[in-house]
Amino acid sequence: MDKDQVKGAGKEAKGSIKEAAGKATGSTDTEFKGKAEKNVGTAQRKVGDIKDDVKKAGR
Repeated sequence: MDKDQVKGAGKEAKGSIKEAAGKATGSTDTEFKGKAEKNVGTAQRKVGDIKDDVKKAGR
């Protein structure tokens, strides 16, 4: 497992929580920041997936 996968998953979770908090409080700013952070986390996790696939292919 690549470190980007772990960090990305963490950002996705944090973003989801922030998005839910924004929805619950009616704060569109917090909601959108959460969505953005979740998307960054998804991208980082996918980069980690690719790195992991490349490492496995090189074995």
